[in-house]
Amino acid sequence: MKKLFSIFFITLFAFASAQDNDSKETANRFFYELTFKPKKDSVKTEKVMTVLDIVKDRSVYRDYTMIGQDSIMKVQIEAMQKAGTFKDLSKSIRMPKFSEKIVKHYPDMKLQYIERISSGFTPAGIAYSETAKFDWKILNDKAKIGAYNAQKATVDFGGKKWVAWFTTELPFQDGPYKFSGLPGLIVKIEDEGKNYSWVLQGNRKVPNWEELSYAEKISNMNLKVTEMPREKFEKTFTEFKKDPFATVRPMMNQEMLSKTIPGMDGTIGDMLKKQEKMYKDFFNSNDNPIEPPYEKLKVGKVEKVGKEKD
Repeated sequence: MKKLFSIFFITLFAFASAQDNDSKETANRFFYELTFKPKKDSVKTEKVMTVLDIVKDRSVYRDYTMIGQDSIMKVQIEAMQKAGTFKDLSKSIRMPKFSEKIVKHYPDMKLQYIERISSGFTPAGIAYSETAKFDWKILNDKAKIGAYNAQKATVDFGGKKWVAWFTTELPFQDGPYKFSGLPGLIVKIEDEGKNYSWVLQGNRKVPNWEELSYAEKISNMNLKVTEMPREKFEKTFTEFKKDPFATVRPMMNQEMLSKTIPGMDGTIGDMLKKQEKMYKDFFNSNDNPIEPPYEKLKVGKVEKVGKEKD
């Protein structure tokens, strides 16, 4: 049963990366609705809620889907453990759209881009680091974005031109994804082709904030991340996406694969095939990334210019 839970958690929580940080702090949580085009050759868009949690020495950006279901997960997992039966939570839990987590460290804005892969029955974190510096052009244009007075800025990043609106009413030089460095919080940012568009929807204080969710804590994951150069990171993650259970499969003999567990439809082997399909469907659902592989952020300083010309 314990091994079965391990397989399930590998599948579910590879989408919810984490770090080893149990200290309780108060966080400023900013909710950004992300509208994006998952396919290059389609105009169809999807939406997902993402969050930027800002604490004293860093910020953490990620898909909010798993965090938002924490209480549901707690009830269902505790019921499974008590009953000694397995339930396929993928039937009742919404899966995220994005698996990465981005941690920006203050004040130097060195960021970690983190993904989670499996190492046998243990999820393992891999990461690359870079310094987040953007050559922003701050314009004179002003607008009301939601509840905030905002000012326009532009930047080239990831092969795209981005238009951002920031507000000094929220004194954080941060924003969604990797974006940062403006004299206030970014309340809206999108590329000119509207492939990705984040809009701030609200914010609240989170007392006793912890970076780990309930489900992440009980999954006994190895929470340390292995730092590597970006090129090696992308190669490692690409190999994982091609065969998510490459390190698990050799540990599963035929006898184990043919077993059934109370409360589970089919055998463990059937479940593995289903989870593998879930992985591949997830990774194949988006061929229109925010930035291309090996794209380097341009290093520059914030520049004030006049109103942008048409």
